[in-house]
Amino acid sequence: MFLLDNKPISIDAPYTAPNGTKYANLRDPAVRSALGVTEAPDPESYDQRFWWGVGNPKLLNDREEVDEDGNPMFVKVYDAETETMVDSDERLVTKGLKSQWIAQVKQTAGLMLAQTDWMVIRKAERGVDIPQTVQDKRTAIVAEADRLETAITACTTVEQLIAVVSNQSWE
Repeated sequence: MFLLDNKPISIDAPYTAPNGTKYANLRDPAVRSALGVTEAPDPESYDQRFWWGVGNPKLLNDREEVDEDGNPMFVKVYDAETETMVDSDERLVTKGLKSQWIAQVKQTAGLMLAQTDWMVIRKAERGVDIPQTVQDKRTAIVAEADRLETAITACTTVEQLIAVVSNQSWE
């Protein structure tokens, strides 16, 4: 990473110096040095699906929220009578990564199964057989969804979750 006045700069882009001098790029080390461009190590990268920042994992499990005094918080709903927001009976829950990934697995499986759902309906309504290859594919999709959901539920660290979701094997 290259910095000019402590701000990242691309050495491949055109640059106009404060004195009006134009440069097609800043690849030449002598030009960079004359302009005061410095090189700094690239910041550590992290997968934003799992981390807020380097070494700062997102919430793994669901969390029921509480206020600063430790009192339970509830989902707010609009009360038309008072024209204000009031607490409902539903606890306010922040969904963790495990819930989010399980929902993603269910959505993926549902989308894959939806492609052949018409065959299941046709079988139920008119008795037309479902081809064995389709039955096998549907069975494999359900099995992979079940495997992933079980494995995600068992995770106790973000690193374990990453390993599980990185090894999905959909048909």
